[in-house]
Amino acid sequence: MIKTGSKTFTLGGDLSVNRIGYGAMRITGKGVWGQPEDMEEAINVLQSLPELGVNFIDTADSYGPHVSEELIAEALYPYPTGMVIATKGGFMRTGPNEWHINSHPDHLRQALEGSLKRLKLEKIDLYQLHRIDPKVPFERTLSFLKKAQEEGLIKHIGLSEVGIADIKKAKEFVDIVSLQNKYSILYRNWEPDLQYCKEQNIAFIPWNPINAGNILHVEKLNEIAARHNATMQQVALSWLYHHAPNILLIPGTSKTKHLEENIKAASIILTNEEMNELGQLK
Repeated sequence: MIKTGSKTFTLGGDLSVNRIGYGAMRITGKGVWGQPEDMEEAINVLQSLPELGVNFIDTADSYGPHVSEELIAEALYPYPTGMVIATKGGFMRTGPNEWHINSHPDHLRQALEGSLKRLKLEKIDLYQLHRIDPKVPFERTLSFLKKAQEEGLIKHIGLSEVGIADIKKAKEFVDIVSLQNKYSILYRNWEPDLQYCKEQNIAFIPWNPINAGNILHVEKLNEIAARHNATMQQVALSWLYHHAPNILLIPGTSKTKHLEENIKAASIILTNEEMNELGQLK
């Protein structure tokens, strides 16, 4: 059997969080736009997090926009002791499923101040750059983040959808404690970057972690799930959870039942053979 490893990860050396967190993008409306279809259920999901042991929530000013952050505060403020709220800046929204990169310092200043107000916080525990802006020198964006950290508005800084070279560049300005990239059993493009983060004690936060792929992949996931009396989604999450000790999961859902299922994924112990079978899927 595989070793389960630590159930927690310490961000930046001082923020210990459970390795199954919650991604708050899906509590917004269709296309990550507007209010959720079921407001009561969205609030119930958020209020269920502490009792289920979730103390890490990942959101962004662009989710809604603004809706996700507002709901988090409505449901959970004042926040339970030890709850870490991570948010992101760097996207502008013009409509459902429409995303436009903007990491200019002026926009990030507005986004950060808005996030602080909506989340009712004086300091963001983890502020992540949603994307590097090809129209803005990376150094300018990093200089802003450094300044905001020095002003006490940000505790720790993370990046999203970048590689090792970008992390090293960013570390010339600030400490980087997390990397949030697209990653799943079937999407392993960032494997070298995950391993680099592991070596550097940087949290790796996979988005789109449940990517079932074609019918052959679904069949394999369901085959293994049946052995463990689990769902395909739980097996996919369990594989990620046990693949590397620095992986911090943030599966998102708008349903309390699915939230509970996601949390249970950590307790599903796959065999070494099963881990290898899944790891070889392409």
